[in-house]
Amino acid sequence: MTGGQIGNVDLVKQLNSAAVYRLIDLQGPISRIQVADVSHLAPASVTKITRQLLERGLIKEVAQQASTGGRRAISLTTESAAFHSIAIRLGRNYIEITLYDLSGKHIASAAHNFYYTTQQELTDGLLSHIRRFISGNQNVIKELVAFGITLPGLIDPEKGIVEYMPNIDVNNFPLADTIKDNFGVICFVGNDIRGLALAEHYFGSSKDSKDSILVSMHHGTGAGIIVNGQIFLGFNRNVGEIGHIQIDPLGDKCQCGNFGCLETVAADPAVVTHVQQLLDQGYPSSLQELDGITMLSICEAANNGDELASQALIKVGNQLGKALAMTINLFNPQKIVIAGNITQAKDVVFPAIRRCVETQSLSTFHKDLPIVASELYNQPTIGAFSMIKRAMLNGVLLQRLLED
Repeated sequence: MTGGQIGNVDLVKQLNSAAVYRLIDLQGPISRIQVADVSHLAPASVTKITRQLLERGLIKEVAQQASTGGRRAISLTTESAAFHSIAIRLGRNYIEITLYDLSGKHIASAAHNFYYTTQQELTDGLLSHIRRFISGNQNVIKELVAFGITLPGLIDPEKGIVEYMPNIDVNNFPLADTIKDNFGVICFVGNDIRGLALAEHYFGSSKDSKDSILVSMHHGTGAGIIVNGQIFLGFNRNVGEIGHIQIDPLGDKCQCGNFGCLETVAADPAVVTHVQQLLDQGYPSSLQELDGITMLSICEAANNGDELASQALIKVGNQLGKALAMTINLFNPQKIVIAGNITQAKDVVFPAIRRCVETQSLSTFHKDLPIVASELYNQPTIGAFSMIKRAMLNGVLLQRLLED
């Protein structure tokens, strides 16, 4: 019983500290009195917590001119520059590493091809890339407080265990513990698309929405769902596999074993293959002049009025719209965010998505529903940093820093 009470006291302390820090971070400069008002915490508690945050260097006092012209009021803002984190985007054949401060300011970055075929190769290569990055930035790294890593696959974000990756076999890969054991710093691990959805919510195109759905189309197709400002995670902590909604029962076989999944028609490789087949059958297109076609070249051709490219992308838009209509009926979001190379032809694709959404979802759900392009898709590591940001705002990382 005593142990449970101690745990509850620690949790209350963590939640109260997080509530104060979150207000200062999101609404600062803000006075202690305002913090107490908004948080509903006792002024004495706010004073105690802010003293701890000041002593740790996580916030600072700033003087603001009083509107009455009298003595200047003292307000609080967060201090981020002294605390650094390393955010990593692990792809199927590449790695991107970025050093951020706690505000999300970019300090340094590196990107490399990274090929791996086994869990051991992945572990060894990842540790090697991190050591090289830290060594190369030794002169700029201040206090390193956390790692964030996003990758494709199914992850237990609470334990930092990778349960499945689409390109290699993994056996309950304890990625967070591996990083912590080697570098002595807490590590947060998450799915790449869910991470991007969280980043868009904190820093990007859905920061004005509490409920949003991000759909990303790249090698595969997936979704990240934000509900009431939190990333939505199901029973096994993975949700949003929109790529495996069946669109065509008579369609191609998917890597998941089923037939006609969205991913078999609405993913970059599927679109490139479809367009190449049309070209091979002799359909006229400006794309015939290219040595090799890519998603970006298809988008460019469509933007320039190429009929074959336009029709191929409209078809993809229809299929994305069909899957999105289902998720809109389920989650009633305030905003839809589309991420991926396909957004380079959004004037062609988005109207097709919207037509399907409007014919296949409830009118009260799609009325005035914005469908917008991701603002952060070209910042591959921002999703990994967003997990570190969340850990500061919910108190998990914050409490660790206060206890150090």
